Amino acid sequence: MTTDVIQLENVWKIFGDNSEQAMKAIRDEGLDKAAVLERFGCVVGIADVSFTVPRGEIFCIMGLSGSGKSTLIRHLNRLIEPTAGKIKVLERDMSALDDKELRGVRAKHIGMVFQHMALLPHRTVLDNVAFPLEVQKVPKFKRWEISQHALSLVNLDGFEYRLPHQLSGGMQQRVGLARALASDPEVLLMDEPFSALDPLIRHELQNQFVSLTKTLQKTTVFITHDLDEAIRIGDRIAIMKDGRLIQTGTPEEIVMHPADDYVADFVKGISNLKLVSAHSIMAQLNSDTVPADVDLGAAIRTDENTSLEELIDLSVTTDLPIVITDETGAEVGIVSKDTLLTGIKGKGDE
Repeated sequence: MTTDVIQLENVWKIFGDNSEQAMKAIRDEGLDKAAVLERFGCVVGIADVSFTVPRGEIFCIMGLSGSGKSTLIRHLNRLIEPTAGKIKVLERDMSALDDKELRGVRAKHIGMVFQHMALLPHRTVLDNVAFPLEVQKVPKFKRWEISQHALSLVNLDGFEYRLPHQLSGGMQQRVGLARALASDPEVLLMDEPFSALDPLIRHELQNQFVSLTKTLQKTTVFITHDLDEAIRIGDRIAIMKDGRLIQTGTPEEIVMHPADDYVADFVKGISNLKLVSAHSIMAQLNSDTVPADVDLGAAIRTDENTSLEELIDLSVTTDLPIVITDETGAEVGIVSKDTLLTGIKGKGDE
């Protein structure tokens, strides 16, 4: 059984009445987005996108407005039908599901949270969270019990009988998250859920969301236009432009090794200090990297996950290189002051 909960293979979405003809021309002639628009009057929303998301990962998709990120996430629960390609969620071929099967997957296995929560204004917080369970005909006592637990997970105990207009924006967003969690889905789809919130509230919810999803082991696809947010919460990040994935990698990989100038522009304002770890900048421990007159016996030792910021703090206390160890305690590299300067500058800027 695969550990990949979500699998996309060569997915295309072309909007327009002539989408099939446009897709054929793309395959036969290699037309680009501009040529497809000019010849067929069609817009390429998603272009040949492939990726997988393993169980328990938070996978962030980011890009500017119009890059295709929100279109892409709506393919995962088939709110939008792909023009071509394969999409599997929890080993189910989403395109092969009939209407009843699709409703069942959406109701029980995939939770979605939008930027605008669409809470029912005449229902209490508890009733809003319980509404999807009510649609599934779960008995009232049981759905209230489940909803109460979901509200506890997002720290909304005591607000069960408030109406949505009596809550702050951040609290309303928590209600939306609790509603998505109430069905205990394996997959969460988050479409810019925190982008309309004030910075302090947003940061608080980001931290709570990461803690919650890791504790519950939810597989998450998170859409954002904010690289700081993607770096803060994402295990991996995919950067989109004009419907295509330009680069996919860990936050550290994206910042340290941008694939092109477009990605480099995205990451140039990001501080490396807390993001970059020792294993990314260390030199291998051998006779070429350690001068003969240097005795590492008294050198400071730290593990390979130590951040650049922490390495700087350690380096000011010694003139010796810092010895880096792996998870077994074996010595695998060194970080000198010159290495630190390279790490601070960033390899993408060299």
